[in-house]
Amino acid sequence: MTQATARIRKRRAQAPRAADRKQKAPAPEERSRFQLTGWQWTCISLLAGAALLRLLSLSAKVLHHDEGVNGLFMVSLFRNGYYHYDPANYHGPTLYYAGLVTTTLNALFYGKAGLSTFAIRLVTVIFGLGVIWLFLCLRRQLGTFGAVAAAALAAVSPGMVFFSRYFIHEILFVFFSLGVVVAWLKLKETSEPKYLMLASASLALLGATKETWIITVVVWLLALLCAEFYLGLRKKSAEEVMARGRTAAAQQGQPSQPEWSTAQLYATAALVFAAIWVLFYSSFFTYFPQGLYDSVRTYGYWFKTGRTDDLHDYWTYFDWLSRAELPALALGFLGVITALVKATSRFAVFTAFWSLGILAAYSLVPYKTPWLQLSIVLPLIIMAGYVLGQMYERWKARAVPVLLVALAAAFSLYQAIETSFSRYDDETAVYSYAHSKRDLLNLVNEIDMIAAGNAAGKNIGIVVMSPEHWPLPWYLRDYTSVGYWAKVVSTTEPIIIAHENQRAEVEQLLGSKYRLYSTHDLRPGNRLYLYLRRDVQP
Repeated sequence: MTQATARIRKRRAQAPRAADRKQKAPAPEERSRFQLTGWQWTCISLLAGAALLRLLSLSAKVLHHDEGVNGLFMVSLFRNGYYHYDPANYHGPTLYYAGLVTTTLNALFYGKAGLSTFAIRLVTVIFGLGVIWLFLCLRRQLGTFGAVAAAALAAVSPGMVFFSRYFIHEILFVFFSLGVVVAWLKLKETSEPKYLMLASASLALLGATKETWIITVVVWLLALLCAEFYLGLRKKSAEEVMARGRTAAAQQGQPSQPEWSTAQLYATAALVFAAIWVLFYSSFFTYFPQGLYDSVRTYGYWFKTGRTDDLHDYWTYFDWLSRAELPALALGFLGVITALVKATSRFAVFTAFWSLGILAAYSLVPYKTPWLQLSIVLPLIIMAGYVLGQMYERWKARAVPVLLVALAAAFSLYQAIETSFSRYDDETAVYSYAHSKRDLLNLVNEIDMIAAGNAAGKNIGIVVMSPEHWPLPWYLRDYTSVGYWAKVVSTTEPIIIAHENQRAEVEQLLGSKYRLYSTHDLRPGNRLYLYLRRDVQP
């Protein structure tokens, strides 16, 4: 026997028998508990990366004017349990009650400091991650690659990232909008009543978030009509018929659901909608029935606002989208064209008309702000996922759509990092719209330093004469003796904060008693002056 043969026999003798290996191998059920599929790992990786991008240095950016106003509502709700919907301003109540959850949980660990910038912005971080999860729920409609591509583009979209780190209503609005669509698709797929209830609840929460829900619903209805008419003209291709047959076959294999009549289903859904609407707008019955009345009366105010404030040209959103969301815009319109030319997917055709309709609707309204364009970005990203999914499934060169996703995501990621971490107060950046300057935090730090060196501490008297001062009330929320006058007044309090336009009047009236301590930028075109009483030492 040769040495080689001896070594082989020795290895065979040492190797475990196949039967032993089979006995030691974990059962499939046991493996599934500890092992994740490639799809699951992909979803976790996307959500983890998106969370890092949204959570990193969350409190570092100074609050915007609107965040400061929303923050003041949170102070009242958190400390006094008081919130009443204002039909003239500030949008719906969902943001504040969601903020109450995060601030209350934070207070369990940090007490009074639970009401923090991190805690309130955590609300929009969570909903921003929820948006990405909902994109992944479109796997059946977009295909695995298409759903991943859409979720990846949403994860790094400059607007989605920026406003997921921003305590305003917009990212909640996007979440509930997509929630309605996903729930409705699941209802059509499974015929399970719970999905109709989820769609109804999402629609009610959408309405309780922002008054512009009316625009979205009207566009949806028109998109449905246009899709049916368009598919009727195209006589619904055989591929679509086959797809619907596969869906019906899949439904036949599912467990039977309790029998509900159509009337019962929609009556229950209407009750769900009404219950959520009443709970939120009545401030959980503490403002009933006035809150319900105001929830309808508000549209009179907002129709006027849409014609008088923040007026821009029709083509403004095209400009903003091309500068801030170019990958979503380009791939989204490619998806729109593909969906209309192929006309094989009812959902894709509907979303194509949704994309065109929401862009037209917001462009026609003279009132325009960058955060509103997230409602345009949403269906465009779906269409981008659709066309990329079609490329991946039908092209032999799958490297092309993979490369497109990689390049688009890398470009958007660069813009997202630059916008959210570097240029967030640069007025030339699209999403930094009238944003507070970071220099405002220096003013807050100086006030804190003066208060720390004064016997009165946080009870030190502060007179804010400047009519432009938001988000200063949020940063001075722990000071007990702050007055906001919006004009020059006679005072003897230790600290005065005035607008640059008030300097001459302040120094003429109070110059003998006060000295100018420092000046700070509030936002473009607004500078604040900090005066100290001459006997107060910093």
